[in-house]
Amino acid sequence: MSERIVGATCHDECVSESLLDRAIYAYADVDRLVGLRAGTARRWLDGYTRGGVFYPPVLRPEPAGQDVVTWGEMVEARLLSEFRERDVPVQRMRPAIVKLRSEFGSYPLARARPWLDVDGRELVRVVQDEVGLASPMLLVVVRNDQLMLSRSAQRFYDTVEYADDIARRLHPEVRTRGVVMDPEFAFGQPAVRSVRTDVLAEDYRAGTSRDDMADLYELTAEQVDEALRFEMIAGRDRAA
Repeated sequence: MSERIVGATCHDECVSESLLDRAIYAYADVDRLVGLRAGTARRWLDGYTRGGVFYPPVLRPEPAGQDVVTWGEMVEARLLSEFRERDVPVQRMRPAIVKLRSEFGSYPLARARPWLDVDGRELVRVVQDEVGLASPMLLVVVRNDQLMLSRSAQRFYDTVEYADDIARRLHPEVRTRGVVMDPEFAFGQPAVRSVRTDVLAEDYRAGTSRDDMADLYELTAEQVDEALRFEMIAGRDRAA
C-alpha cells in the first residue's frame, strides 16, 4: 500500500513539473498576452547584445536557442512585467531570480510555496537583501514586523490559481475574471470554458450575434460578453 501511495505522489509531482515545462507559446504570444513591447520576451528569455555587450537572459539560466516558451516561463514573464511596470530595471531583478532558482529549483517565480508560507517569504527576503534589491524593487516587505508580499507581487498572485504549489491557471486581466489561461486547454490561450476569446472576437467581427455565439459554443451570454470585453481591453492595451 505504501509503495502505491509513494508512486502516486511521485506521479503528481512529475505531472506538475511537466506542466511547467510544457512548450506551447511563441515569443510573440508572450509579448501579446503579457502586454509587452514586441521583442521583449525574446530579450528576457534569450538575452540580447547591445553596444557589443551581451546581456544574459533574465528568466532562463542561459539562452535556449529555440523559439518556444514554456508555461512556466509565461507565468514568470507575467510576474516580471508587474515589476517592470513599476519602473524596476529588469537586469536588477536577474541576480535575485538566479539566487531563487538555486534555492527553489526551476521556475521559482511560478511556484506558490516560496511566497505563501512564512519560511519561504523569509528566504525570499534574505535573497533580495543579499543581491541588493531595494524599495520599490522588493518581492516581499516587512510591515509591523510581519512579512508581506509587495504590491506588485500581490497583484500578480491575485490573478493566479495554484495546485500542487505551481501556477496552474492565470487570469490575464483582472477586469474579466472569467477569462483564463490554462496550459491544458485551448493551447494556453485566453478562453472562457475552453473557447478561445480571439475566436469569439473573430466571429463577432464577422457578424455573428452574441446569442448565436452563446448557442454555438454552449456559453452564457455573459461569458460571451466577458470574452469580447477582454479582447477589447487587450487590443486597446496592445495598441497603446
